[in-house]
Amino acid sequence: MIGSGEVLRERWLTRFLTAVSVAACASAIGCGGNHEGATSSSNAAARAALTGEHACARIRGFECAWLSVPLDHASASSGRLRLLVGMQLVARAPRGVLLFLTGGPGQPGVRFIPRVRARLGAALAGYRLVMIDQRGTGAGALRCPELQAAAGSSDLVAPPPGSIAACAHSIGPKRRFFTTAETVADLDQLRAALGAQRLTLDGVSYGTFVAERYALTHPEHVARLVLDSVVPQRGVDPLFLASIQATPRVLRSACAQSRCGRDPARDLAAIVRSHHDGSQLLNAIVAESIVDPSLRGVLAALKLGATGNMRPIGALLAGVRTGESVPAGVLSQGLHESTLCLDLRPPWRPQASVAERAAFVAQQSAALSAQAVFPFDRATVQTNGSACAQWPATTPPPAGDGDPSHPLPRVPVLLLAGERDLSTPLAWAREETAAAPRGQLEVVPATGHSIQTRARDPHVLAVLVRFLRG
Repeated sequence: MIGSGEVLRERWLTRFLTAVSVAACASAIGCGGNHEGATSSSNAAARAALTGEHACARIRGFECAWLSVPLDHASASSGRLRLLVGMQLVARAPRGVLLFLTGGPGQPGVRFIPRVRARLGAALAGYRLVMIDQRGTGAGALRCPELQAAAGSSDLVAPPPGSIAACAHSIGPKRRFFTTAETVADLDQLRAALGAQRLTLDGVSYGTFVAERYALTHPEHVARLVLDSVVPQRGVDPLFLASIQATPRVLRSACAQSRCGRDPARDLAAIVRSHHDGSQLLNAIVAESIVDPSLRGVLAALKLGATGNMRPIGALLAGVRTGESVPAGVLSQGLHESTLCLDLRPPWRPQASVAERAAFVAQQSAALSAQAVFPFDRATVQTNGSACAQWPATTPPPAGDGDPSHPLPRVPVLLLAGERDLSTPLAWAREETAAAPRGQLEVVPATGHSIQTRARDPHVLAVLVRFLRG
């Protein structure tokens, strides 16, 4: 079963290079193949455009600075944001800048530099590692206390009535400027400040969406892409059906490995029918697929729950709720909703009224067959779409990013997918692979979310090293 609250919280903190959104979810850049990258002269160029240089707290070998960007890239008079950037101090980086993008939407970047550097190790040789706190994260996190307390790090928790509207109201009209397209524009200003002609972009979870949209918008500035725990470039289905539909396969895979001797998908279906809110169970199973892809605790709880003993299910849900409790500086739910609710896949319309979007969610959910939502139910699907259905009508600024119906540029793309990842399911990685003319998909067995920072298989690092040195 799940460990103590402190243990689970630590496990969840390591997830935040990804998540559900997670993703949830919502992306951006790369430099390497031309071997033209950062040298001492490009470090000087960065100092000319990035201000307030200082040593990054407790991060040896890195310098931090502030990147000033417009709130609205289409209007110079809109006000400005300051984004924290952490840059590796190197005399020479023949492979260029590697910009590592964290997920959410809502996760900062700079605080995770030590973990990224430690886990990627030899793969970073010849690169200058750079990480950024994207707009609305970190010290500049959008803060919505009631929503943060309810949702924490979850993409799927049904928020209390009124908390979504209260969050949007507290952020105000500026919420329309926290889209992925605005983040892409921020990153291109960062690229220029770093003096890099091209970037190598390595994104995790929502970070893959940013990377893809950057590549579509600025193909001339991308050398190669690493997409880890992939969110497809066309965006996420507002009902998150892919996670539901992947659940039977993932549960059965874990059961086969542990020889559980039952069909856990049928156990789950029985529990949803007779005992429990499917949305809570989906959230818990997605969470456990991230922190423990063996799913041992889930399988045991489902086995007992199917016989009428719901106490282990209750303990599972309580443990996940404890693990999801995080502050906005670690994952901002205000930013998560501001971005996700404007970037969902069409025919979602963020400018539609709350009533229109609620009706859309209800109609789409009701039209699904029982088989399409197995082992859950239509109520689970409708709950998945409820958060963004409650977000007030918001018209995003004109999209400045590339057309997501077009393929990615013809640059090398490595796609990494965990076979048991329910936060960013394997189907999303396969969809994005079809959009990558030079894409290479690596599916890692018995593994969950955030392959580069969590997978223990040495083959993963070997693949990454070969790709980044190619």
